Amino acid sequence: MPLTPPTNEDLAEIAGRYRLGLGPGDIEQFREIIAGAVASYDAVERLYEASRPEPPDRPYWWPDAAENELGAWYVTAELTTASDGPLAGRRVAIKDNIEVAGLPMMNGSATVEGFIPRRDASVVTRLLDAGATITGKAVCEDLCFSGGSHTSRTGPVHNPWDRSRSAGGSSSGSAALVAAGHADMALGGD
Repeated sequence: MPLTPPTNEDLAEIAGRYRLGLGPGDIEQFREIIAGAVASYDAVERLYEASRPEPPDRPYWWPDAAENELGAWYVTAELTTASDGPLAGRRVAIKDNIEVAGLPMMNGSATVEGFIPRRDASVVTRLLDAGATITGKAVCEDLCFSGGSHTSRTGPVHNPWDRSRSAGGSSSGSAALVAAGHADMALGGD
């Protein structure tokens, strides 16, 4: 999406608001620099648009309350690409800050909600190549900024062993799903 560079009047208003004391010559120099940067941005966007892949059509489901009593699933799926390998038959949940092409991603935040990745993260490709079955995206804390389990836009993630305690964070969904036996393994971070 092309950006419109600011005009000299726009820059003069900004300079005045922040009391930068810029004269007309300074503002024109800044406008030229910004115009060059915006043109570079537009060129990169055009190249990306010309070569970007379409996300694969992978089925996923929004779990209902009965399927998601811990609040630990963002979306569920059943993705398998290899029938053999060291992880064949293993159910793996992917923390929702890791891209799985074709599955919605939220990273716990309303800011990212609705984003659908076009490519798998390398770790996802490696799991699928090793025979794993990706069973969905695990809720994580809002932009992964919390050590609790209460900041995700989708709501709190409950500790499967003791509902009065936190499931931890920021990989709260990953931890809860494995602890409750809903996944054999999960990707997370620390």
